[in-house]
Amino acid sequence: MLGTPSRNNLNKIVVLNPKGGCGKSTLVTNLAAIYARSGATPAIMDYDPQGSTMAWLAKRPKNRPEIHGIAAYKNSMQATRSWQLRVPNNTATLIIDSPASLSHDDLRELTRDSTSILVPILPSALDIHAAARCIADLLLVAKVDRRERKLAVVANRTRKNTKSLAKLIQFLDSLGIPIVAVLRDSQTFVRAADEGVGICEMQPSRVKQDMEQLDKIISWLDAWPDRRRTSNAATAINRQPLSERSNLHRTQFGSA
Repeated sequence: MLGTPSRNNLNKIVVLNPKGGCGKSTLVTNLAAIYARSGATPAIMDYDPQGSTMAWLAKRPKNRPEIHGIAAYKNSMQATRSWQLRVPNNTATLIIDSPASLSHDDLRELTRDSTSILVPILPSALDIHAAARCIADLLLVAKVDRRERKLAVVANRTRKNTKSLAKLIQFLDSLGIPIVAVLRDSQTFVRAADEGVGICEMQPSRVKQDMEQLDKIISWLDAWPDRRRTSNAATAINRQPLSERSNLHRTQFGSA
C-alpha cells in the first residue's frame, strides 16, 4: 500500500489520472516551479515508476529555486517507509505525481487528507472515458465529497474550437466537476521539461498565454483553506438536529 504524510498545515495536492500520457508530470513540475519561485521550498513526491518528475529535478539548474524531491516509487532497504517519505518541516506545499494504475486501497490512501485533487484530461473520446472511471472511483471508492470542492479538472493539450474540447466540457458539466484551466497543445512545455525548468522560468513574452492558465490553477489551489472552512461549516450544520438548523436559518436570514 502507498503511504502519504499527514500534517494539518500541509497543502497536499494530488495530481491523478490512471491513464498514462495525460500530462500529470508536466503539470506537477510546472506547479512546483511556480511555488518554488514564491520563496518557500515545495516538495514533489513521485510515485510513478517512470520517475519522470525525479528526472526533471535531476536536470534542474542549480541556480533555480530549490524543489525537494521524494522518489516514492523506490523501496529503500536502508530506511523505513515513513522515513523515506518524510517531508521537510519547512515545506508548506507537497505535490504528488501519482502512478498510472492504483488499487482501491492505494487510491484511498493517496487522496487521504489531500487539500486538492487535480485530474488532467486530454480531449479525446478514450481519455474522457478513462476520466469518467477515474472520477467515479474518486467519488465512490475514495469517498471524495463533492461538498468539499477539492476535486477539479485541467483540460490538457487542447486546441481551441474543436469538437473534442466541447465534448469534454459538456461531460464535466454533467458531473458538476469544475475545469479550472485549459492548457493548450504547446511545445513550450516540452522545451521546459527538457531544460529542467517550469515555463514560469522562461522568457515571459513566450509563455504569457500558458501562464495565464497556470495562474488560474494556482489561484484555485491556494483557496484550499477557504474551501475547507466552508465544507466544515456546512458539515457541522448538517449534523445538527433539524429543529436547530431551522432556528439557525431564521437567525441568519430572518423569519418569512
